[in-house]
Amino acid sequence: MNWFFADDHYGVHPGRVIYEHLPEQIRNRIHFFENDWNVLEHSPWETECGLLILHMIGGTCGQPHPGAEAEKRVRTYLERGGSILLLHGSSAAFWEWDWWRRLPGERWVRPNDPDGVEASTHPRKPYTVRISKTRHELASKLSAMELPEDEIYTNLENTCPCMRLMETHIEEGTFVQCCEAVSPWGGKLLSFIPGHDPAVTSNPVLIRNIATIMDYLQEEQAK
Repeated sequence: MNWFFADDHYGVHPGRVIYEHLPEQIRNRIHFFENDWNVLEHSPWETECGLLILHMIGGTCGQPHPGAEAEKRVRTYLERGGSILLLHGSSAAFWEWDWWRRLPGERWVRPNDPDGVEASTHPRKPYTVRISKTRHELASKLSAMELPEDEIYTNLENTCPCMRLMETHIEEGTFVQCCEAVSPWGGKLLSFIPGHDPAVTSNPVLIRNIATIMDYLQEEQAK
């Protein structure tokens, strides 16, 4: 089974919208939780988890940042080679943990970042997400997307080597929208960044891309 933890992201519930629009055969393999860190902290999910999926930023939306027990379980999951699908701003899911901030290939930086890095930004406008020029095997399975107005996450911090899979070109510059990093323990941390407002998180092409990424990560886990 896969575990999916989300916050309500300021009342627009993007994690829940994505979960509800996934094909039934995929949903049936997911335990989904919104605004509830009890399982993340106190249940031994890490011993059974095939894929960890996140759509959350710790300490936002009126929710506490996950605590020490969650940190132990996430670290245990990663140390056994577990992979994570980081949706939207989830590169900051556990931004208060020093070791976590070094892991995502491209990190969403919160205001008052503990490392003193300038905060990331998110202009709002319609945008196109294109496949990057890359030889990564997953890129050929993904589809470009024309998306309505939404938050576009920009000015992320590059924390470690990563493969860029998708990007957007807007007036402010060219910004990664999907990338893959590898943890020190061999698992994949794959960030798929588009997805805030319901019109975007319910987009059929976006949902198909997420399902494709999930299949890829689970196939990689099985190797």
